Amino acid sequence: MKRLYVTDLDGTLLDKSGKVTKTSADILNSLIKEGIFLTYATARSNKSSEIVTKGLNINLPVVIYNGTFVYDCAAKRRLHKVNFTEKQVKGLVDLSKSFGFTPLVYTFVNGQERVQWNKNGTLSEGFNYYLGRRKDDSRMTPVNSVEESFCGEVFYVTFIEGQQELQPLYDSIADSVDYNIVFQQELYRTEYWCEIMPKLANKARAVEKLKNYLNCDELVVFGDSLNDIPMFKIADRSYAVENANPKLKEIATEIIGSNTQDSVAKKILELESKK
Repeated sequence: MKRLYVTDLDGTLLDKSGKVTKTSADILNSLIKEGIFLTYATARSNKSSEIVTKGLNINLPVVIYNGTFVYDCAAKRRLHKVNFTEKQVKGLVDLSKSFGFTPLVYTFVNGQERVQWNKNGTLSEGFNYYLGRRKDDSRMTPVNSVEESFCGEVFYVTFIEGQQELQPLYDSIADSVDYNIVFQQELYRTEYWCEIMPKLANKARAVEKLKNYLNCDELVVFGDSLNDIPMFKIADRSYAVENANPKLKEIATEIIGSNTQDSVAKKILELESKK
């Protein structure tokens, strides 16, 4: 039986500093060398994920942007993708204008991945913090208007504001038939993110695609947050870290130690030893 292990990154595999510890890397690299199928599903981009998982020898395609893509890092191509339709893009432009917030818009323009925003818009403290940490990121592209920020093949949009400011925006689209929305506090800071994806983009759908692509029989997942719920619901076994959201813990097969205790790596080692 071929078993596929899929772990979330932030708050799950990564420690409080947002990195894979040497202990976790050593355990998992040894298991990968023995032939286990291990990958991750994250809200991060491929570039950001590669930085925080440095030292971990993942050799399978990965799920990024909350399931918007299944990405083959070796071949540098998308095995599965979901973009917004023209109608959905227009709705997001109208939403941005209606609430007066400046979104980060993730898109492909002429085949090049970009993260675009209206440089003339109002930028929150959290937004500026995000930009400040990505000064060397070639994807970052300031443009002159909200409309211009939405050009290209748009696949992911994020608003970064305080919870009180963002709540009305989230409430206005929470039940939308067009969008898949994750509204939660940024793991390492105080601001909130309202992340918007096409309705068919989620970790469960992408992980299912990957499982079939790899011809695996069993799916075992690890997570900590609300965006992991769809993935937990389709898994054969699901493990929530101790620091996970209570709603995720309610549907988990088991609760393991926290993300500061190398709990994902230790659990996978335990499961493999019982085979």
